[in-house]
Amino acid sequence: MGEYKDITPGKKRLKRIYTAIMLWFVGRSIQAAARVDKDIKKEFDELPDQFLFSLGVTPNGPRMVVGKDINGRVKYMGSNAEGKAINVDMTIKNLEAAILLFTFQESTAISSCHDRLTVDGDIPNACSVVRILDLVEVYLLPKIIAKLAVKRYPEWEMNRKLMGRVQVYLRAILGF
Repeated sequence: MGEYKDITPGKKRLKRIYTAIMLWFVGRSIQAAARVDKDIKKEFDELPDQFLFSLGVTPNGPRMVVGKDINGRVKYMGSNAEGKAINVDMTIKNLEAAILLFTFQESTAISSCHDRLTVDGDIPNACSVVRILDLVEVYLLPKIIAKLAVKRYPEWEMNRKLMGRVQVYLRAILGF
């Protein structure tokens, strides 16, 4: 028998960059939406003080950390989870699963059912985080795409949806 060359997989740079940008923007959008939307603010108010959650891709993939600071304000804490007391750590098992999730081909609930998303932490807090992510996706995405990304699309007044969307986008881009 002859010798065989080891074949190493590619780096998937574009997928990694796309996922990193999405996590960065979603993290900043959560911070913005917590100041704009009363339902998201209420979800965060019900979470424990100095609550932190992380959403990332394994192995060694991009990550976002969002939580409440000492004053109870929701903040995007960046992409480094080291040294932080994470209460709920949500991990997407690989980059391909992250692409399915962040191209909105699959909702968070379906990803969990297909065993592509794991959660480490309290289940009630994780459910709150998923509800927050769903509401933020409704603000960020057009209705036709958001219906694919969330379990139930909410029935909101047009004013709430449009004004909230503008405020979330502006705050996420400008960082306040």
